Amino acid sequence: MIEFFNTLLLPIKLGEAWVMFAWHWLFDKMGLPTGWAWAMSIVGLTVIVRVLLIPLFVRQIHSSRRMQLIQPEMQKIQKKYKGKRDPEAQKAQQAEIMDLYRRTGTNPFSSCLPILIQSPFFFALFQLLNNLKAQAEGKPGHDAIGPITNTVAAQIESSTIFGAKLSDAFIMQGATSPLSTKILTAILIILMSATTFTTQYQLMRKNMPASALDNPFAKQQKVLLYLMPIFFAISGINFPIGVLLYWLTTNLWTMGQQFYVIRNMPAPGSEAEARRRERLKKRGKDMEELTVPGLGSDDEVPDDAPKAGQRQQPKGKKRAKAQPPKNRR
Repeated sequence: MIEFFNTLLLPIKLGEAWVMFAWHWLFDKMGLPTGWAWAMSIVGLTVIVRVLLIPLFVRQIHSSRRMQLIQPEMQKIQKKYKGKRDPEAQKAQQAEIMDLYRRTGTNPFSSCLPILIQSPFFFALFQLLNNLKAQAEGKPGHDAIGPITNTVAAQIESSTIFGAKLSDAFIMQGATSPLSTKILTAILIILMSATTFTTQYQLMRKNMPASALDNPFAKQQKVLLYLMPIFFAISGINFPIGVLLYWLTTNLWTMGQQFYVIRNMPAPGSEAEARRRERLKKRGKDMEELTVPGLGSDDEVPDDAPKAGQRQQPKGKKRAKAQPPKNRR
């Protein structure tokens, strides 16, 4: 299984190796020291990855905003099947929810896509940096990866920033990391935690409507908001400094991207949307209202809808005619 996973990551590692090598060549020509040239090449690699993910991020934002707009319809469906626990009712409710997603072009899992797509790049970089020492020593199974030959690997492995090697971690197997590595690792972990906390806190405080904050999912998000720094502290001490640089850079990118979205593309009904309306009003402009295709008055769930699990009896022509006509005003 591990070999299969490594085989899947090989093309990504090869691409990352070429990107890092190209950035290093550029920074080396600019006169940066070797250690800083390789550190900045990791930052450059992160920027390239995030730029490539921008179209996906834009789709994610539009999908998230549509998810907010369909919440009233979602609540109507949930109200319709409230208290009904039989399998037929649950199946019917799920079918109506999926139909709502299909008609409106929304996807509840779209927010996870950037993280899922970024994960292979993260693991590939982790392997690339974590195996530098073994590659530099020419150990079996650690051949050259594109331009990163054994000689280049030895150069990266020995290069330092603030006295710490890019391939070193806070905790290393079979070795004790120097104090400079521990200090730099601790600073990077603190910065990673702070940027993640700030991004999520601003998202929940300013870019979510009040109705969305009062549900089990939002409460779980609040718990995760305070657990993430602990997660970074536990996991970060095992990652090489080069990986921590990648992680911090992508966190900074996400934070800046999130601030831009909150200011210019706020969620409907949120505090950020109200502030944007005020700013546009001062400029004499109207805010463009977001509409969702497939969502209209015809989508409302009627109060007299047939109960799930029950078959609505058809009405014959005579019976239908016998019904008194509605009074017209």
